[in-house]
Amino acid sequence: MAVDSVTVVEHGLGDDVTGDLPEELAWQERALCAQTDPEAFFPEKGGSTREAKRVCMSCDVRPECLSYALANDERFGIWGGLSERERRRVKKRAV
Repeated sequence: MAVDSVTVVEHGLGDDVTGDLPEELAWQERALCAQTDPEAFFPEKGGSTREAKRVCMSCDVRPECLSYALANDERFGIWGGLSERERRRVKKRAV
C-alpha cells in the first residue's frame, strides 16, 4: 500500500512533523515510529506486522496512539501495536 503524506503526518512519521502539532496530537512527536521506516507500519496485504508491533511494544505513547486510532476510525496500518483487524475487534467488544 502506498503511504500518503496525510497518513504519514498523522501517524507521527516523516519530516512534516515539526513540533507544530495541536496539543491533542503532541504525543506523535515522541512516537518511536517517527524514527522508523513508515512502510513497516503499512505492510502489503498479508505482509508481516512483526517489526511494527515490536517498535510499538516499547513505545511510551502506545496508549495515546491506540486511542487516537480507535477514536478516528483509522482503517490502515499498525497503530498502538494493533492491526486493522485487531482494532475492529477492540471496537466490537466496546459496544
